[in-house]
Amino acid sequence: MTGQPASLPRNLLSIQSWVAYGHVGNAAAMFPLQRLGFEVWGMHTVQFSNHTGYGAWTGSVFAPELIAELLDGIEARGALGGCDGVLSGYLGSAGTVAAVVDAVRRVRSANPAALYCCDPVMGDVGRGVFVHPELPALIAAQAIAAADIVTPNQFELELLTGMAVETLEHALNAAHALRERLHAGGPRIVLVTSLTRADAPANTIETLAVTGGGAWLCRTPLLPLDPPRNGTGDAIAALFYGQYLRTGRVDEALSLAMSALYAVLERTHAAGTREIQLVAAQDDLVGPPQLFAAEPLA
Repeated sequence: MTGQPASLPRNLLSIQSWVAYGHVGNAAAMFPLQRLGFEVWGMHTVQFSNHTGYGAWTGSVFAPELIAELLDGIEARGALGGCDGVLSGYLGSAGTVAAVVDAVRRVRSANPAALYCCDPVMGDVGRGVFVHPELPALIAAQAIAAADIVTPNQFELELLTGMAVETLEHALNAAHALRERLHAGGPRIVLVTSLTRADAPANTIETLAVTGGGAWLCRTPLLPLDPPRNGTGDAIAALFYGQYLRTGRVDEALSLAMSALYAVLERTHAAGTREIQLVAAQDDLVGPPQLFAAEPLA
């Protein structure tokens, strides 16, 4: 008796920064996706020794043309039609924004069902804009318009929409405004991370998911991480994207992603380390020990 062959894992293209030491960019996104069962084709926009937040680093920024060259090689293997989606994070230069959008176009041409998740890495509360000054406008005009899913943090949501976000109503209004600018052929999902609003319970942090069919809020305790850990935005974008592709449900993906990230941050806090503990928490990425519900909003 012969059984059916096991289904092959989905293939995702992830275009982000890379660090040799620590976990940010692709070094924070690829491993969670792999633990969720995806084959991840990593393309790196930079390769640095460590996150630039340390104040000193070594390494190189890669030319935008490298993305097209690498995609040419994948296409020559006859594999581009098997790419189920694209995830992008830190882009670094104007040319890289255009190169990523062109990569999305090429993937969609080979597989029209592929979904593009854009993590618009531009800045954060307390740090302000930390990319080149011309990038926010280019990301807004090019990458956001091509995206099916976007995962801005609260600061980036304000930057992309020009709307202040201080309350839940503000966050919903801004997220809906951003949704209208996404790729018309896709699900148009906005995931707002690191939401700390004035009308939320004390000592909590939230993530808000907004679609055309509803909105959900997931809340966890706010761990006393000082300074905040780099790579959490990259990890939550990857976890949500992967869980959405696995389940097809925004609420379930939000709950599983937030619960997994909280488990990672708990381990990180307990270890007293600056780098998020993705490897130590790898089983928690797949089966979080504590589930935080995604509550529907009226």
